[in-house]
Amino acid sequence: MVIPVYNEDESLPELCSWIERVMQENGFSYEVILVDDGSTDRSWEVITELRRSNPHIKGIKFQRNYGKSAALNEGFKAAHGEVVITMDADMQDSPDEIPELRKMILEGRYDMISGWKKVRHDPISKTLPSKFFNWTTAKVSKIPLHDFNCGLKAYRNKVIKSIEVYGEMHRYIPVIAKWSGFKKIGEKVVQHRARKYGHTKFGGLGRGLKGFLDLASITFVGKYGKRPMHFFGPLGVICGLIGFVETISLLIQKLNNMSAFTLTNKPSFYIALTCMVLGTQLFLTGFVAELISRNSPGRNSYLIEQKLGLEQP
Repeated sequence: MVIPVYNEDESLPELCSWIERVMQENGFSYEVILVDDGSTDRSWEVITELRRSNPHIKGIKFQRNYGKSAALNEGFKAAHGEVVITMDADMQDSPDEIPELRKMILEGRYDMISGWKKVRHDPISKTLPSKFFNWTTAKVSKIPLHDFNCGLKAYRNKVIKSIEVYGEMHRYIPVIAKWSGFKKIGEKVVQHRARKYGHTKFGGLGRGLKGFLDLASITFVGKYGKRPMHFFGPLGVICGLIGFVETISLLIQKLNNMSAFTLTNKPSFYIALTCMVLGTQLFLTGFVAELISRNSPGRNSYLIEQKLGLEQP
């Protein structure tokens, strides 16, 4: 279990107790990795106390708030289970879903299962934008899911070790998984419980805009991340060719009748010049992007203040 935590000190004891009960009833071996994303309440103290009474609970504490994607990414790095399940710490996800999610991964041969909160207990200010984002993402990614942003998901271990989550991309993990070669992505209707403690930490127009930018980024990187010249090169060639052909045409017209017009008085001259400059820039961008993609170090670097219970694998 990988659970991002941000100011959820009230819900953690009840959530961990519920998870422990489900695990014991089903005889599962397990670990619960709680990633404290720079909480300003007593979340880390609660995690430490829970660790004393339950050795299955482990913790990672960020030095400051990095966001849900960073928390998931670090949790994925630390996870060892054959099946990795994520859920939110606010108790709106039910741990009773764990056995069925695990079964679908192991017996259904899925790489990933995404939860679908078909009935939601959220205000319309969250549900309407969510439906729009989910519809857009499904159309762009060609993945037939209804709820990309559901925190309750299950993965085969190989999946979480093969992907990198950053920015606001936790909402598009199915897309990242698909571009990484994991295409057996399923969906399960899950229970969405009303929030019992605290208040939501997400929402707002800015978050939605960042999400769309991240979707564009994922789509581009997924298709051209390893071969950016295949994107910029053709554009550069087309622009440069248009400019070159137009320039040759103007020169031929000028040579046929030297006194007919002045090249710089022709709008097409500036269009041709612009196309040639743009073509050159796009082509050079492709070369630079190729160099960067082949020599870039890991993009994620987070300041982790403390780790708990992760010294031994």
